Amino acid sequence: MRFPFPKEVVGLTCLIHINYRIMNLPRVFIKAVFIAITSVSFLLLMTACVQNSQTANTASASVGEPELTGQSGVVDEESEQHILKVALGSKDHTTLVAAVQAAAMEDVLTNAGPLTVFAPTNDAFAALPEGTVENLLKPENIDALKRIITYHAAPGNYGPNNIRGVMGIGQATGDKVEVKVEDGVTTVNGAKVLGSVKASNGYVHVIDAVLLPPDK
Repeated sequence: MRFPFPKEVVGLTCLIHINYRIMNLPRVFIKAVFIAITSVSFLLLMTACVQNSQTANTASASVGEPELTGQSGVVDEESEQHILKVALGSKDHTTLVAAVQAAAMEDVLTNAGPLTVFAPTNDAFAALPEGTVENLLKPENIDALKRIITYHAAPGNYGPNNIRGVMGIGQATGDKVEVKVEDGVTTVNGAKVLGSVKASNGYVHVIDAVLLPPDK
């Protein structure tokens, strides 16, 4: 088996062999030196392999991980969660999160606010006509996607009791949504409010249908 020893090691070995011929050094001495050089070379090769493996693993681990930038990329594990973190932490809102990211609106949901967001569940998006979500996520339809997302947000801090006490809420698009309370159930444009979560910059109200803004 041929070992890829560095050329410097091979040269040093040859030099010792030549000196052995000239100086008539004992064979035992030459053998001991050669073993020492071989051992050091092997250790150097093993160290290099381990370092290369660690570098490769680090590089591969970082590939494919989406990086949040701007205010949405600020790491804060102690403060109350903002609206974006509430959505990211919900397994029922992965479609909404994908839509927000496709529209590059993450920072809107992390701003100081206050902001009230009506958050449709995955099932709400799935109830739309087939292909609607996939079509909205295409780059050429980003403006329409942004308008729909914006229609789900209202400037202001509307908690559960606040939305029950109004007939309509002005959304960020400039349009209003109709709020009704019947038999203790609150609806927004017909979508049922399933629950509410307080965030650091407003409220998230989970709804069972997607709100579609009026045509303009």
